[in-house]
Amino acid sequence: MTRKRIAVLTGAGVSAESGLSTYRDNGGLWDNYDPMEVASAEGWAHNPGLVLDFYNMQREHLRSVQPNEAHRLIAQLEERFTVDVITQNVDNLHERAGSTHVVHLHGEATKVRPENCYNDNDGFSERQVFDVGYDAVHLGDKAPNGVQLRPHIVFFGEAVPKMEQAIELVSQADIVLIVGTSLQVYPAAGLYRYASPGAPIYIIDPADVPLWDKRIVHIRKVATEGMKDFVQML
Repeated sequence: MTRKRIAVLTGAGVSAESGLSTYRDNGGLWDNYDPMEVASAEGWAHNPGLVLDFYNMQREHLRSVQPNEAHRLIAQLEERFTVDVITQNVDNLHERAGSTHVVHLHGEATKVRPENCYNDNDGFSERQVFDVGYDAVHLGDKAPNGVQLRPHIVFFGEAVPKMEQAIELVSQADIVLIVGTSLQVYPAAGLYRYASPGAPIYIIDPADVPLWDKRIVHIRKVATEGMKDFVQML
């Protein structure tokens, strides 16, 4: 018997209970940092040292946190379903919780690449991406091609090279689950629209979210408690 497929779309809210700050909520990272200075193509061009320091800080914090129950429950869905996790998060908590197929739309904090290896519509070779774990990266740290290393992050102003892959996965899903995202960041916020007509859509978020589809079931809880409810519904 063919397993049903679940596409799980996650945002910062799924990692918040692990102690990682969200971005847009009150007290989020963008309350303390200007995203155009630390997470944009222009910011990198203007002050790459500041950008490197910001992600060094993110990486060091990530070293000390652990996956939470929501991450683990998402990973455990693989016992019964084919699960594709499509995340806006740049942390590695889904993988550490046991999820085996994770698509990072906005890059990965623990990885770097040469600054002349751009996100474009053709993507780029994964051979140009290096895993640095939780180590710091500084000006003067260069890739084997002699070019300065930059965060393997999709900055504001850059294309999202894995978007087409994400659209395909959502369109193939029998169930779409959205966890911990405000549905405000495009193009990721529009991914659920590619769900097939017969696929139910679940959103786990304690806050009000824009609901544009009658199929959507809104579970108004934080990620860990909402995932428990979702598993019971299945």
